[in-house]
Amino acid sequence: MHCKPLIGLNVDFRAAGTDTPAYAYLASGYFDCVRLAGGIPVMLPPSENEADVSCILDVLQGVVLVGGHDLDPRRDGFMLHPTVRTLDVRREKSDRLLMRLIAQRRLPVFGIGVGMQLINVQQGGNLHLHIPEDLPQALPHKDPQDPGHRHGLEVTPGSLMERVYGDGEIRVNSMHHMAIDDVAPGFCVTARCPDGVIEAIESQFDDWFAFGTQFHPEASSASALDQRIFEEFIEGVRRTSQVLRMVA
Repeated sequence: MHCKPLIGLNVDFRAAGTDTPAYAYLASGYFDCVRLAGGIPVMLPPSENEADVSCILDVLQGVVLVGGHDLDPRRDGFMLHPTVRTLDVRREKSDRLLMRLIAQRRLPVFGIGVGMQLINVQQGGNLHLHIPEDLPQALPHKDPQDPGHRHGLEVTPGSLMERVYGDGEIRVNSMHHMAIDDVAPGFCVTARCPDGVIEAIESQFDDWFAFGTQFHPEASSASALDQRIFEEFIEGVRRTSQVLRMVA
């Protein structure tokens, strides 16, 4: 029987409080979009055990790295900006381990929000820590009063993003204050906001299907067309699996 691809989803984490237990949790849009695109979502709780994570990756065909708070820039040799809201330490350690193993295996990966930023950082790129200061001429990329805040998108011809959106005016949601600065070696920019802020990257490696979006195609503020990004990911996962079966 033909099985749908198993797609791992890392989850967010909240440490225990005075009167509340610790929680691992995930916005339902992520696994709903994976299911709708033809994959089977598999939740990945935080883990710092490399052997355990490797065992999990042995059975997955791809991973979606979900959004969340900010990566701690101190882990990459930068100072902590006062606007940075870091991920829980347990999640960040786990995410960085997960991404390192994904890259080693060349496992298909789709990063969203901080997930895209993690791909870029792990592969040797870096980040703007606060758009209003680093890029003062940029458009607003986050509106605390409007979770549905949107801006335009300019896509690169011949890219996955162009296959999704085609021609015409494109608008996507925007809820971030950090952004990619230097793009990691082996990756290219495939979508920008009209102000130049990077909104999508894709791998140029022949042996690695990997890409990311700064915007959130899984969110309630996304458009119906954004679901096509998940469909492109699942299709790329299937192609990768077919190639691996042929080689084996």
